[in-house]
Amino acid sequence: MSSNKVSKQKPCHHCKRRSASALPDTSTIHYEKFWLYRHCSSVQQRDRQAQKAGQLFSGLLAMNVVFLGSAFISSMIFNHVAITLADVWILLSILKVLCLCWIIYYLLGTSRQPHAVLYRDSHAGPIWIRGSVLLFGSFSILLNVFQIGYSAILIQCKSRVEIVFPSIEILFICTQALFLWHHSKDCIQVQHNITRCGLMLTIATNLLLWLLAVTNDTIHMEIESQLRHLPLNCCLPSSSHAPGNETASCTCPNTTICKVFQKGYILLYPFNTEYCLVCCSVLYVMWKNVGRRISHHHVPHIKPKFKLQGVVFGPLLGTAAVIIGICVFMMYQIQATGSAPNRQVFVMYYSYYIVLLPLMSVGAVIGTIIHALEKKELDTLKNPTRSLDVVLLMGAALGQIGMSYFSIVAIVATDPRDLLNSLILSHSVLLIFQNITQNVFIIDGLHRQPFAAATEARHTGHTEEQAVASELPGEEETTISSNQEHTQMSPGKEEEMKEEQNQEAYDQRRVNMLELGQEIRKVSLSYIQSYSHLSWKRRALREISFFLVLCNIILWIMPTFGAHPVFENGLEKSFYGYSTWFAIVNFGLPLGVFYRMHSVGGLLEVYITA
Repeated sequence: MSSNKVSKQKPCHHCKRRSASALPDTSTIHYEKFWLYRHCSSVQQRDRQAQKAGQLFSGLLAMNVVFLGSAFISSMIFNHVAITLADVWILLSILKVLCLCWIIYYLLGTSRQPHAVLYRDSHAGPIWIRGSVLLFGSFSILLNVFQIGYSAILIQCKSRVEIVFPSIEILFICTQALFLWHHSKDCIQVQHNITRCGLMLTIATNLLLWLLAVTNDTIHMEIESQLRHLPLNCCLPSSSHAPGNETASCTCPNTTICKVFQKGYILLYPFNTEYCLVCCSVLYVMWKNVGRRISHHHVPHIKPKFKLQGVVFGPLLGTAAVIIGICVFMMYQIQATGSAPNRQVFVMYYSYYIVLLPLMSVGAVIGTIIHALEKKELDTLKNPTRSLDVVLLMGAALGQIGMSYFSIVAIVATDPRDLLNSLILSHSVLLIFQNITQNVFIIDGLHRQPFAAATEARHTGHTEEQAVASELPGEEETTISSNQEHTQMSPGKEEEMKEEQNQEAYDQRRVNMLELGQEIRKVSLSYIQSYSHLSWKRRALREISFFLVLCNIILWIMPTFGAHPVFENGLEKSFYGYSTWFAIVNFGLPLGVFYRMHSVGGLLEVYITA
């Protein structure tokens, strides 16, 4: 009894330790059984820890570079005596030279090592993103050429840094565009830390170039004061008169080449900021893909392609919106570029937006409701590109939303009952609502699984069979009749030969016309039957997506190529002041242009998956 009682007592803490240290043989076998798993998991754990440490270190490097550059730029704005624009340009030139050295090292060294690029991210660097890098990069190069030419004409009153800085900028843009075009999909597997630091240094440099373009209004104000024939001292801030900012004493001679440089600089100014933002997004995806190993289930086996099928009303309405928008844009450019812009052109411009934005908002809301009614699975696979797309859509929308709220405050505080002010107020409110609804529609569509390609192939094959079966009768009869006529006609005189040749040519033309009509009918039947095979939900999603694509294209074209009523109407500029509103517009306008361009890519993805 006593022994049983003793055995039922709980062992003490020391006994537990001794029993754990003296395990039986079965426990030892159990440990040896899972040793390989524990060893592999420890290696993976160290790999993940090294990856996180490399990302942390490179992120800290970029943060310090951005803070240093921001301190220089802020000192130039608020304490223009100690830090001048030339000092900021020298700092940015040093950073660009370092980035150039790393990019060349990556192109010639890292990417050519064995097993360097074993995987490529199919979602990263789509063609429209790389095309926008080349497009905005070309315009940025042209902008720097105009700046070099403008500074060369006024070389007697400008420093040589104003010629050297754009020259380095051109070299930096060319090298970076080449690098992103060929290597934006790389998942580099060697030299992780160097690659991460190089990418983050390049991102930080692009962010500082964007920040400088947003805040530095010296040349812009100088050119505008000369084009408007205003006194230079009344427009330029006090920072322009500081040592190193010699633009205050410069006056462009009354020559055609100088006017071309001035107009070109103002027109191409937003492209530089847009180029910096696009490059930052592509470089960030590359940074996330460093060391990434893509498994087979991440690689799409059937990649859906863009086909213009199942849409009728979307292209028609979108094309009408594009044509009307181009007409409004041309009238605005003709009338608003003079010394005294006409008030009616602003009324026309904002009226176009007030009509178009509600249509886009209604379409996005209907598309979101259809997504909610669908029983389509969500795509839950890890995708850094899609995550970045969502972040960029939400972040880029802040530009237009922020400018709209600034306009609302300025108009409500002044005179909201005026016609132009009421139009601007309505435009700002509708723009906020349209950005929000479109973001919800795109983000919801990006997380949906694409429809099965087999269903599409089956419908396409069925359509082709029906189209072939529905060919017009008469082709064989026409050919047989022509052959019979040919055999019946016997060779004779020359006139009879000519008549026979004319008859054969006529019959051949008739056969060709019949074949052309049959081909047109085949295509039409194929299109109509493919349209009818789609469910009403898929049809509506495609119509809405295509309509929104065309609307976003025209809303991208208008501000990109010079239509800036938020700065030219003078209402917000007089309320907030020139320099403050200049910084707000140069912060929000490039983000708005980037948002429209990025929305086109997202809407095309929604269209393809629908």
